[in-house]
Amino acid sequence: MSHDTVHISIDNWSQGKVANSTASPNVKLFYKALHIPQLKRKRRIWVYLPSDYNSSKEKYPVVYMQDGQNLFDAATSFSGEWAVDETLNKLAREKKLKIIVVGIDNGSKHRIDEYSPWKNNSYGGGKGEGYVQFIVETLKPKIDSAFRTKPQRRNTAIMGSSMGGLISYYAALKYPKVFGKVGVFSPSFWFSDKVIDFTKEHSKKSTVKAYFLMGNKEDNSSIEAMDNVIEAMKKSGFKHKNLAKKIVIGGKHNEVLWRNGFEEAILWLFK
Repeated sequence: MSHDTVHISIDNWSQGKVANSTASPNVKLFYKALHIPQLKRKRRIWVYLPSDYNSSKEKYPVVYMQDGQNLFDAATSFSGEWAVDETLNKLAREKKLKIIVVGIDNGSKHRIDEYSPWKNNSYGGGKGEGYVQFIVETLKPKIDSAFRTKPQRRNTAIMGSSMGGLISYYAALKYPKVFGKVGVFSPSFWFSDKVIDFTKEHSKKSTVKAYFLMGNKEDNSSIEAMDNVIEAMKKSGFKHKNLAKKIVIGGKHNEVLWRNGFEEAILWLFK
């Protein structure tokens, strides 16, 4: 009889219901309800620390990730987790790549509003700039003061999928002095045509490293919209060496695609 499975319940997670957590011990709830002054809301924030954090004096790069519920724990996830913690624990062992990840929960009913800086007549949006300002002006200073981080732009990434991919892309191009790297998974660039003018305006002198991921079984309009943005980046002078695009054969718009793509993306961004 095997006794390998350990079930852990953590009081603060899953809003009171006891669920079998799949999060690694080095994932912590940093804020149960951090105030977002730019939007007058509160938000739960998770932090993944490299497993040797407490025994070392090292400083670490930081990745800010959207949809924090889905990154580390099946118990809090909407439809499966990314296994970011397990992947990074493995990369620390095998590749000596050690990174802090800050997972920002989405705003549930406010998710679409916060994850687009532009409005869509059918779906909303338009609060994205305020949300990004929260990361830049409120959250990042708190993280940099609480943990041993490498705060420079070249050691700071932002990442997300779907609408989270859209807002991560926006943040990296809009605030290039803060973010030096961006992971853009299955981005909802179809959401607003304004993304093209924004891209043209911000690509020319950009030195951000950008990794794009999409599955070929995703919606055709999504694939086309991503291709149009990448084309606009290149035509506007974005350096080709700072750009990577991967289309996954058979990949669909879901956590499986993003979980499987995370390792390659993070290795490319931080190589």
